[in-house]
Amino acid sequence: MSDMESDVGLSLPAQLESLLFVATEPVPISQLAAALEVTPSEVSRGLQALEADLQGRGLRLQRHHHRVQLTTAPQAAPLIERFLGLEATGHLSRAALETLAIIAYRQPVTRPQVDAVRGVNSDGVIRSLLSKGLIQEVGRAQGPGRPILYGTTAEFLQYFGLNSLSELPPLELPEAEANNGHDAALKG
Repeated sequence: MSDMESDVGLSLPAQLESLLFVATEPVPISQLAAALEVTPSEVSRGLQALEADLQGRGLRLQRHHHRVQLTTAPQAAPLIERFLGLEATGHLSRAALETLAIIAYRQPVTRPQVDAVRGVNSDGVIRSLLSKGLIQEVGRAQGPGRPILYGTTAEFLQYFGLNSLSELPPLELPEAEANNGHDAALKG
């Protein structure tokens, strides 16, 4: 048997695919390693091989906060919605998209920080994004009042057809804001 094959006669990528297929939520790499009695680095290599095997197929590996999940390819969404008889996915308002972008790029971030970027109160929008499962509370800041920190969820990745946060397009700042950040770095 090869390094990637176990006593069950399946390669490590195939074993990982089996475990992820039956998992009901994203699974930590450490949990996969424990279940397969291999090291986390072996699991990472197995996941890379599985990801390569899935290219051009109807499934994808989705990674979020050191957890991994097997999902359908984003391109298959219309077909799956039709097959399952689901309504088309609801659209997000401009305010929701704006707030979600701020959280995605600056996470973890507090509501006052989101408000400062948007210039308006974001309470209602944040509640809406929480109820849709696109963002979640990820902790509390150390500052006065210990405000809640928000971050994106695996559902956020699915909604936008991303496999991981690294697939977000690069953030392009307006020249004035980019220069202010540069000036601040020089003064600090």
